Amino acid sequence: MADQSSSALEGVRVLDLTGGMGAYCTKLLADLGADVIKIEPPGGDPARNIGPFVGDEPGPDRSLNFLYQNTSKRSITLDLEDEADREKLRKLVPTADIVVEDFAPGYLDSLDLGYDALRQLREDIIVTSITGFGSTGPHRDFLAPDIVGVAMAGIMWLAGDPEDPPNLPFGNQGYFSASAQAAAGTTMALYHRDVTGEGQQVEVSMQEALLIAQETAMQAYDMTKSVRNRAGARGALPISIPGFGPYEASDGWIWGYVGAPGGAPWSDLLQYMADEGMEEDLLEEPYKGVIDQLNIRFLTGLAINPEEGKKHLPTLAHINEVFTRFCAAKGKWDLYQEGQGRRLLIGIVSTPEDLAKNPQLKAREYYESIEGSAGTVRYPGAPYRLSETPWRATRAPQAGEHTAQVLES
Repeated sequence: MADQSSSALEGVRVLDLTGGMGAYCTKLLADLGADVIKIEPPGGDPARNIGPFVGDEPGPDRSLNFLYQNTSKRSITLDLEDEADREKLRKLVPTADIVVEDFAPGYLDSLDLGYDALRQLREDIIVTSITGFGSTGPHRDFLAPDIVGVAMAGIMWLAGDPEDPPNLPFGNQGYFSASAQAAAGTTMALYHRDVTGEGQQVEVSMQEALLIAQETAMQAYDMTKSVRNRAGARGALPISIPGFGPYEASDGWIWGYVGAPGGAPWSDLLQYMADEGMEEDLLEEPYKGVIDQLNIRFLTGLAINPEEGKKHLPTLAHINEVFTRFCAAKGKWDLYQEGQGRRLLIGIVSTPEDLAKNPQLKAREYYESIEGSAGTVRYPGAPYRLSETPWRATRAPQAGEHTAQVLES
């Protein structure tokens, strides 16, 4: 673990007024070495009561969600509805470089704690505001839990199989996306201030932060007026292709992308199956001839002329059945490792257990064990590695643990 003095944001103080939408932003800043002071309401952040909990035992210092998103921070408790506590916050502002908040637009202004008020206390302050839809526009006052963000950004529409209703991605993807963009914007504003002496307000809309996950869906509509739909494993291909998508192994699942750019063609996969004595009748016609065509040229042709591929549908279906049986008889790690050796684009669909045991992550010492009030907890590690100013993480604070230390210093 790197010493704090060598961290990238050493000497930077952040006042953290975030809840669920912005907690990951301030975690990223804290793990880069900033002195992040989390300002919790009396009784602590409600996120402390969100499970799962360490050892399945509920408690305000045992929430895995809270522990992960609040590493390396200090905590004080203030009631922003109380004028005396608001005054304590105002006294902290001149000592801070950055304020990060995710309240509804206008709430801090109503308390005389908005950007205009704070820069009267410190002219070069940076205030990062994270909201569901931004501070302007007809939706600015709409409530925006994570599910609303991913729905309004179009992500739910594109996630899943064609026969599915819109799918909610696992976890708070909207909150994490907004926080990641907010951390990037905040560090850019900090660099600008270091160069020019000018502070500024950084504004992040969760809806806007998520739009990049649509990839080319919006451009496709702009150019062709076609609406992308849920396509499942098939992706952009007009018909199902053997070797593309999820396949069940004997002990889990793998994902195939055989024949796509960068990997070996389907004929190499057939050779793998033959080497294992499991090719069945695929070396016979018409299967062998079609397999020899299952390369990037064939796939590109399908995108241009789907009708050409449809005449092969019965043959493709049989090839897929044989490959499905092949996968079911093999372990996922065997398929992955042998596939990699043959340049076949086959990957494991990792479970949380797979990730905890992943040999690559172990070799890179990705996970970090941190001792805290709930005992030793293993955390996901650094999202980036800086050779000269390393990332580091320490335990999440207890509610109000540093109130006296911070307010009296």
